[in-house]
Amino acid sequence: MRAINIDTMQRYLPTLMLVLACTSPVNAGAAPPLRSSFDLQVPMPPTVVTVAGTPRLFYELHLSNFAQDALTLRRVQIIDTEHGNTIADVDDGELDRRLGRPGLPVAATDRRVIASGMRAVIYLEPVLDARVLPRTLKHRVEYTAADTGTREPEVVEGARTPVQSGTLPVLGPPLRGGPWAAIHEPSWERGHRRVLYAVDGRVRIPGRHAIDWVKLDANGRYANGDDDKVSNWLGYGEDVLAVADGVIAATRDSITESASVAAHPKHTMADASGNYIALDLGNGRHAFYEHLKPGSLRVKPGDRVRRGQVLAALGFTGDSTGPHLHFHVADGNSPLAAEGLPYVLQRFDLLGRYDTLDTFGNRRWPSLDNADDARRHAELPAPNAVVEFPAEPIDQ
Repeated sequence: MRAINIDTMQRYLPTLMLVLACTSPVNAGAAPPLRSSFDLQVPMPPTVVTVAGTPRLFYELHLSNFAQDALTLRRVQIIDTEHGNTIADVDDGELDRRLGRPGLPVAATDRRVIASGMRAVIYLEPVLDARVLPRTLKHRVEYTAADTGTREPEVVEGARTPVQSGTLPVLGPPLRGGPWAAIHEPSWERGHRRVLYAVDGRVRIPGRHAIDWVKLDANGRYANGDDDKVSNWLGYGEDVLAVADGVIAATRDSITESASVAAHPKHTMADASGNYIALDLGNGRHAFYEHLKPGSLRVKPGDRVRRGQVLAALGFTGDSTGPHLHFHVADGNSPLAAEGLPYVLQRFDLLGRYDTLDTFGNRRWPSLDNADDARRHAELPAPNAVVEFPAEPIDQ
C-alpha cells in the first residue's frame, strides 16, 4: 500500500475544496434565506370526537408573526407524522372560513395578512378515517412575505402535537323529551367554538363543544304566540337534568330576568353566563348549565346528585338571544377560565337537521332520509340537528 505524501496533499487541498464546493448537492441550488416568520402553537391537543357518526379532530392552530414585516397566509396542511399522509389541506376559501383574527374587525378584507406582532387562529375540525387514527400531527404553513418581492410561497413547519384519542365521557341527556334543536356551528364567527377569553393570564375557548338547546314544536316554532314574551317560549321553565352522578361545584342564582326579549339588558362578561350550575364530573371535568331561571335552582355547592336528577329550570338570564339551555364541559370550575372539553351523549333520537337557520323558528326542520338512522348512541349531534331525548331517565 502506497503511503500518502502529506506535503502533496496540502499543496492540492485548496483546489480539491473548490471542486467539492462546486459539485456538492448541498450547494446545487440557492438555499432560502434564514428568516424569522411564524411561531406555531397548538394550545390544546387535538381530540377525536364523533359528530353525527363521523370521527373528527377538534383543535386550533395559533400563528404569531415574529418577522419584521407582514406575512400573508397561503396554505395550511395537517400531516400525520406516523403515516406521512396529509389529513387536511386548507387553502383559498376554506382558509378564509377557518381563519380567526383576534382584535381585527370582522369586516376586514385583508384577514390573511398578519402584521408583525399579530396573531391568527386557524379553527380545525378535519374528518378522519376511523381505520387509521393519527397519533401525532405536525403542521406545514405556506406564506409570502412583503419584503421578498416575489409571490413564491415560503414554508415553515412545526407545532408537533399528540392526538388525544381516549374514551370520552358518555353523558345522559341534559333535558327531557323534545324536539330540541342543538344550536351550534363551528364556522360561525361569533359562535361558541370561536370565542376566545383571555382570563387569568391565559387564553381559552370554554365553549369549544358547547350546544345551545332550544325547544321546538312539531312545526318548528319555538314559541306559542308572541315570541317577544319570554314565558311563551316552549323551553322556558323546562327541567334541567344532571347528565351524570357528581358533586355540585358552583352555583349562581342572583341574575334577574326580563319579561320580554326586547327588554333584555346587556351583561358584563362576568355575568354573561347568567344563573348557572357547575357539576363536577370527576377526572378534572365540569359540566356547565347556563342561563337558568331565577329562583329555580334546587341544588347548592357540595350537594351530591344522581344522573337524571332535576337541578333547575331553563331560563333567560345572562347574555342570551332567547330562552335556551347553554351546556358545555370544561377542564375547570369556571364558566370562562377553563378550556372546553369534548363529550358524547349516551342516546338520542335524531329527527332531522336545519342546513341553515334561515327558516328556524317558522318552518319544520328537514326530516331524515332514512328513519333507520334515527337512534344515535355515544356521539354529539350535528350542527343544528333536531333531536328527542327519552321522556324519563335511562339506565347507565
